[in-house]
Amino acid sequence: MNFIHKYNLFIFSILLIFSVKVAIGQQGTVTVNEDSKIPQLLTLKKSLEKENKLSDGYTIQLYYGELSEANYVIKKYRGAYGAWPASIEYETPNYKVWAGSFGSRIEADRALIEIQRNFPSAFILKPERRK
Repeated sequence: MNFIHKYNLFIFSILLIFSVKVAIGQQGTVTVNEDSKIPQLLTLKKSLEKENKLSDGYTIQLYYGELSEANYVIKKYRGAYGAWPASIEYETPNYKVWAGSFGSRIEADRALIEIQRNFPSAFILKPERRK
């Protein structure tokens, strides 16, 4: 019978300790004040990442020259390939057509083999990060 009293006392003590911790625990609220432009910046960052503007990866250049020809090349590319996004980049005074956003050289090499069937002068480049 002595063991049962000690066991009950032990259980009661543990319950008392936990209930005191809960009763004494601190209550508080946190208010976060953020600039209203943060959601806009996050949206802009997401769109730049989709367009491969922030990436340190590889891309394939299909064309370098006049705007009218660049528009023709990108239209032809988009009609033939849907797996990799393409964009026209401007570098004074010429336009470039870039395709794909590849994280590694091996991925870019595999895509280049397929793309060169329709664009034999295409080549891989690693664009410099824009500042």
